[in-house]
Amino acid sequence: MTLSLPQSCEELLAQMVAIETVNVNFGGPVGGEAKLVCHLETLAAGWGLRSRRSPVSGDRFNLLITCEVSDDAEWLLFESHLDTVSVDGMTVPAFTLTTKDGKLHGRGACDTKGSGAAMLWALRDYAQSGNRTRNVGVIFSLDEEARMTGAIAFSTGELPAFKRLRGIIVGEPTQLRPVVAHNGALRWRTITRGVAAHSADPSQGRSAISAMVRVISALEENFIPLARREFPLTGRAAASINVISGGSANNIIPDYCEIICDRRLVPGETVAQALAERDQALAGLEVEHDGQYLAPPLPPGSSAALHAWLQPAFAAVGLDGSAVGAPYASNASHYAAAGAPVLVLGPGAITQAHTRDEWLACDALAQAVALYSAILRLPS
Repeated sequence: MTLSLPQSCEELLAQMVAIETVNVNFGGPVGGEAKLVCHLETLAAGWGLRSRRSPVSGDRFNLLITCEVSDDAEWLLFESHLDTVSVDGMTVPAFTLTTKDGKLHGRGACDTKGSGAAMLWALRDYAQSGNRTRNVGVIFSLDEEARMTGAIAFSTGELPAFKRLRGIIVGEPTQLRPVVAHNGALRWRTITRGVAAHSADPSQGRSAISAMVRVISALEENFIPLARREFPLTGRAAASINVISGGSANNIIPDYCEIICDRRLVPGETVAQALAERDQALAGLEVEHDGQYLAPPLPPGSSAALHAWLQPAFAAVGLDGSAVGAPYASNASHYAAAGAPVLVLGPGAITQAHTRDEWLACDALAQAVALYSAILRLPS
């Protein structure tokens, strides 16, 4: 059966939402992102665009869809992640894009398939126009919601090959305001161990949960309050304990307990600073740490030149192009760490994402297409 190419950006978004890409770390199906990649590859071929898979790990991959005019032309890249968060508790159909009161509902409609659909639609229009002055690509990356492995792989793998790179525009719900700086996320697991014993005689064991109570108390009293540094654009640092697990049965003294900690870093803070504060807070307690993960902060210097270049595009479509910041982390920080000019820009608001009725305004999607298209028409 021949695929029917979408006739509008909303139709494209509906096709993307219909393919479940809930991150596997949140209970999603294995291969969900790959299924969407296959669909996008087919669409790209139908529109005369090139596409290639970019390896991540094992049999997992990102997708790069391009319109290339010459080997020596400058590059402009757009990026949107493929995965979404869980659909548990949703009050609207998760995988059917539904429209009500000017809002497009569905998982990923806002975060961030809306950005991806608008980027790809703008690229489609650009490829079909007679005024192509630069090479343009849209990166569809996997696993942003959990570990950002797609962005890490692209930034350390293919990105260095783009020698004449104007910049990367990362799609996240920013209300179409250019986010030039955001906070980072440092996460790790803290473990306490005990000695298992029958609960009929607790004296024969040692509770890992009791040990963890002391750890949590120490973190809440001596570590979490230290997360008070502020950055003008991104707000205040933060720290929290968000997951706890321990014990194996109701009649066994637990020999294992773990927590997952989250420390939001403002630009200028370092991992070494945060971990030194943690270790000082836990001095004298027997703990182990592993599973460390970092999405570094995005400093505004990474965006300055790109932000200035984009201003005529904002003016052309009547949008506010003044710089803003964000408290969350995104793939942009990994591209910036690799030396790329980068900023975050997409339709919708973060308050509409990850919600029970996730939505994106119809007019916001149209505005995103108009803005991305205006960017593609900017002179080099």
